[in-house]
Amino acid sequence: MPIAHLATRVWPALFSLFLGLPALAAEPTAKRGQFLGAMATEYPAWFKHSFLDLREDIAEASATGKRVMIIFHQDNCPYCNILVERNLSQKAIETAMRERFDVVALNMWGDREVTGLDGKAYTEKSFAAANKVQFTPTILFFDEAGRMILRLNGYLPPARFKAALDYVGQRQETAMSYRDYAAAHEPAPARGEMHREDFFRPAPFDLTRQATSGRPLAVFFEQKDCPACDELHGRVLPDAATRQVIGKFHAIQLNMWGNEPVTLPDGRRTTAREWARALDVKYAPTLVLFDPAGREVIRAEAFFKVFHVQGIFSYVESGAYKKEPSFQRYLEAKASAIRATGQDVDIWRLADEPAGQK
Repeated sequence: MPIAHLATRVWPALFSLFLGLPALAAEPTAKRGQFLGAMATEYPAWFKHSFLDLREDIAEASATGKRVMIIFHQDNCPYCNILVERNLSQKAIETAMRERFDVVALNMWGDREVTGLDGKAYTEKSFAAANKVQFTPTILFFDEAGRMILRLNGYLPPARFKAALDYVGQRQETAMSYRDYAAAHEPAPARGEMHREDFFRPAPFDLTRQATSGRPLAVFFEQKDCPACDELHGRVLPDAATRQVIGKFHAIQLNMWGNEPVTLPDGRRTTAREWARALDVKYAPTLVLFDPAGREVIRAEAFFKVFHVQGIFSYVESGAYKKEPSFQRYLEAKASAIRATGQDVDIWRLADEPAGQK
């Protein structure tokens, strides 16, 4: 999943491109920009060689005391690459996966035939679309009856990923929600302070359309003592172009465990903690983006770099989601348009890193 930082001076022109203004129309560039940060991945030989009838896969897994894990990936996805090279290379994670799961890998743009749990025939790409896969890797876990137990949208670092494996592999869903299980395996959010940004609106948190002046809404669910929040604020949000597009939102920050009062877009009153629970926010940080009417469009709840975070905001702010339901297709078109101006696109860069670093 992509994230990039381009020179600040080129972004006004690029924003004109995406807003449909003619600023770049008269300035064709002979040389196309490079596409940087893509990573090819070799998936483990112990993944299941499935005939892609998911009913059969679940029955076979159940017969051996295992469950089925489906991993949606795509070619040259750096987040898929670190799932394999950082997570699956750890012995405890590999052992848990091999002992407890049959792992089936699907290419979200692939053409192999898949028989779904409904008995219908799909291609890999139509099955991904039917399951509203927006990020890679996206991982679906199923129980013995074919019910989806858990869904992971995007790359999770090893400790969080291992907690998900333990939750499903140890049948913990009968005892508690995954949100509560994940919270019990996170560092206690007791000390420290929340990060502040100048684009965050102060309390009171009134998210009705009248209060937000008809702007799209961005809610940053975070917590204290949060290393992933530190990285978001220290290495992603300093990017000038990212801050510019976030500035077009009514953006607020909530402590996902806090009791701050919040008036929801539909006028109901609740607290940050209860709203986070109702939205099934599992991790800090989670970014939830809503349209001006208060309908959720997309959320980011995994590890992403600048190009991807920026893309999520521009996808909503530009209204592109209304015509393009696939966020990945939108990102592909965005990258192509930037490269057409002669600028490079680095999908694997943090705001403080030189281009091309892994």
